Amino acid sequence: QVQLVESGGGLVQPGGSLRLSCVASGSIFSIYAMGWYRQAPGKQRVLVASITGGGRTIYADSVKGRFTISRDNAKNTVTLQMNSLKPEDTAVYYCNADAKLVAATRGDYWGQGTQVTVSS
Repeated sequence: QVQLVESGGGLVQPGGSLRLSCVASGSIFSIYAMGWYRQAPGKQRVLVASITGGGRTIYADSVKGRFTISRDNAKNTVTLQMNSLKPEDTAVYYCNADAKLVAATRGDYWGQGTQVTVSS
């Protein structure tokens, strides 16, 4: 089983910044990609950004130019630097890993979520 531990959420004013971090642990064979999703109240969970082991990145149009995703493959960590935050960024942010464990099949694993609130 993969455990994803998220940190860095909180309350920030519009225009401010937050940095989210996620550390994956367990009997991991390989992590093919990691990413961040978010879910606002009453909304579907949507992709914010993802990154493969090779460094290929995908960003939602709404965060391009403001958010940056990075990954440390050796440490099985992924971070999301969020700048110029807007109220519409308010959501629960979830870390995701596309991973293969030593004794399990490949699948998607999720963190517990961390709240990001952007408000004045």
